[in-house]
Amino acid sequence: MPNTLKCLALSASPRRDGNTALLARLALGACAEAGCDVEFLYLVDFRYEPCRACEGCYATGRCVVPDDAGVLYEKILAADRLIFAAPVFSMGICAQAKVFIDRAQQFWAAKYLLGRRVIEEGRPERRGIFISCAGTTLPGVFEGTVRVARYFFKMLEIKLQASLCYAGVEKRGEIFNNRAALEETVAQGRLLAL
Repeated sequence: MPNTLKCLALSASPRRDGNTALLARLALGACAEAGCDVEFLYLVDFRYEPCRACEGCYATGRCVVPDDAGVLYEKILAADRLIFAAPVFSMGICAQAKVFIDRAQQFWAAKYLLGRRVIEEGRPERRGIFISCAGTTLPGVFEGTVRVARYFFKMLEIKLQASLCYAGVEKRGEIFNNRAALEETVAQGRLLAL
């Protein structure tokens, strides 16, 4: 019998019921219905610092800062699937997400300085989805955010299955008025479980 896939959802929104968090829960629910072992975490429940640019990770491929980022990255490394949800603030990925993503510098060091893979050889392909909402509908609002998310997934050796980005969603729960977004999120969650 095959092992159950582990799917982790991380919400970077400072609002527990923010639109990106709601979509992440929806995608994770689709994974659970398909038989995945699931876990949902809010980054705001953890304490982590920005990258210090100390180059401590250059020797080991692991961050030397002793905070909750290490705990979170261990969960990500153990997961088969990742749902990462972060809203757009001021035309870019929110600070909670950016600070956390910058701590992925350790995996850049492992790959490009030490010549090591982040995930051990022989492990099945890991996949994930990125979810983002923005209050504005300005052209290009997601360009920088998606670029940062792509880098994050690449450093973690996770194939980015889809970036689900929805503009013009400001108020809490407003995403529930966008039926197409809800359907697309559920569909991508189901695909993630395969």
